[in-house]
Amino acid sequence: MSLSHLVLSSGRSIELTELRMSSTYAGMLEGYPCKPINDMKVSGLRQQAERAFPSTPVHLVPPSCDYPDQTAGAFGPVEVLPSVACIGAFRSTAITPELDPVLHRSALIVVWFQAVVNAPSGEDADLALRSISWEELAQDYEL
Repeated sequence: MSLSHLVLSSGRSIELTELRMSSTYAGMLEGYPCKPINDMKVSGLRQQAERAFPSTPVHLVPPSCDYPDQTAGAFGPVEVLPSVACIGAFRSTAITPELDPVLHRSALIVVWFQAVVNAPSGEDADLALRSISWEELAQDYEL
């Protein structure tokens, strides 16, 4: 059973089977959101996904940033990532047409950031998430 369904820009239907969400800046006690901090947050989330799902490829959807204050501090200007960090396990039909559709599926772990706490679904999912090149990134597996 899936949590939600998305239709990618390519027309491929994918299912979200697991979703892990966290606050992007949870535990940040001092400093401010800036490029060096955000680079560590993005890299850390990707590494977390790779450790959690070692046998499945991981794809990072490049996050968008806001720049609410043009005043630069010691680490550069304020740069804010969306407030929710996400790791999602997606699956779909097999990529390789020769594989038995009853016995094979394809899978991809996706890392992304979003502004709201909800599961991406249907047409409401962010365009960057729906623009994933599934055939290039996902991997077939046998049930």
